[in-house]
Amino acid sequence: MLVYNSQTHRKEELKPIEEGKIRMYVCGPTVYDQIHIGNARTFLSFDVIRRYLTYKGYQVTFAQNLTDVDDKIINRANEEGRTAAEVAEEYSNAFIEQMHRFGVLDPDIRPRATREIEAMQEMISLLIERGFAYAADNGDVYFSVRSDHDYGVLSGRDLDQLRAGERVEVNDEKRDPFDFALWKAAKPGEPSWPSPWGEGRPGWHTECCAMIHRYLGTPIDIHGGGQDLVFPHHENETAQAMCAWGAPLANVWMHTGMLRVNGDKMSKSLGNFFTLKEVLDKYPADAVRLLMLQTHYRSALDFQTDQLDGAVGTLDRLSTCVKNLRWAAKNAPQDGELSEADRTLGAAIDKAHGDFVAQMDDDFNTSGGLAAIFSLVTAANKYLADAADNIATAPTLRAAYMIVELADVLGIDLSKAGAEEELPAGLVDLARQYAGFDGDDANAAAGALIQARQEARAAKDWSRADAIRDGIGALGLVLEDTAAGARLRMAD
Repeated sequence: MLVYNSQTHRKEELKPIEEGKIRMYVCGPTVYDQIHIGNARTFLSFDVIRRYLTYKGYQVTFAQNLTDVDDKIINRANEEGRTAAEVAEEYSNAFIEQMHRFGVLDPDIRPRATREIEAMQEMISLLIERGFAYAADNGDVYFSVRSDHDYGVLSGRDLDQLRAGERVEVNDEKRDPFDFALWKAAKPGEPSWPSPWGEGRPGWHTECCAMIHRYLGTPIDIHGGGQDLVFPHHENETAQAMCAWGAPLANVWMHTGMLRVNGDKMSKSLGNFFTLKEVLDKYPADAVRLLMLQTHYRSALDFQTDQLDGAVGTLDRLSTCVKNLRWAAKNAPQDGELSEADRTLGAAIDKAHGDFVAQMDDDFNTSGGLAAIFSLVTAANKYLADAADNIATAPTLRAAYMIVELADVLGIDLSKAGAEEELPAGLVDLARQYAGFDGDDANAAAGALIQARQEARAAKDWSRADAIRDGIGALGLVLEDTAAGARLRMAD
């Protein structure tokens, strides 16, 4: 399996530190508002990466933090007359809720910054002891960037080529403009904790490094986040780890590409700023996933909002194919000797699986993986249309299972597509009236009504055919003709 390492700028064979196991960390959100779709794209990408590693048989331990103390949270709390803790709790819960709606799996470990103060202070003390950090007179503690001769190893940045004041915070307490805060002295009205350097709170770059070391150990196999985090956040993280514990923070660094909306940078002033909640309130989560996964995770994604309706149709194509396959398998005669069409479908199933794995093994190429799934959908639809009354149960069910299985790796849930639905008892009375049915089973009544309507249409008895259709509709059902034959389903 090849994975692109942001640090080396090339694809590398994935070599777990411990055979069969992957320890993986992805930077979580700062919880001061609903997350936007750019954040969501990153969390989706690593959800799929995690799912695929599990599919390949790895035991994955996945950690993701919540930054629940930060300037943005404090500012929001002050604006709304609330405490920072209240704001953080509200939007932590909102983030988790939206991730559930989006089909993103919960992490195995979800540390919160405010609960990891002791671990951060221990790391800061170690950095001071080893000469890589210093306490300023005002109670701030800073990492001495120039004391780390390997600084820039991840981003490739050369400090001497950067001008002071650009991309760095300049103040009188620092020994060097590039130094960054590990601990911030308390200010009036802000949350704070006691420390050897006085009351204060951790710097943003401090928390992930300390959490990773505490919960996963260092180095870990994979550290991920958005491309915008490479510098300075991830550069500062790995610098702290090397200086504190003498080992890299991660063997592989992975970063997702930026997201644009309709060709422009997402911005509230342009009216193209969307939260994940806003999008999921209008569109199915699986359709949004499909649209995003059509672009490789490392590439910039142009999120075309007018394509979401098309993504809904694409999702329906997947779901309908699975429904038709399951319906056909249920109503197919007993399997006999496999026909040429059966063998052709079987070969298409094998090829789709092989192509899916090959694409995903190549740096998690979800667009190629989707193409493999849809190649099987095309082959399955052709089989259902061509085989007609000679459909075999085994290859038909196997095709359905394979589509569901591969879609599940991408977090798209088709498991309920075509699942048995409890039909209304009113079908029995309707079948007795129009189909001469003598029984009590609703499923059998459905079959009798379908047959009676087909006979009425063949005899050009349109009034009877329409009465059957209208009676079915009045029960909240839809009669649809598919490549696998006519069937009843509950109306959407």
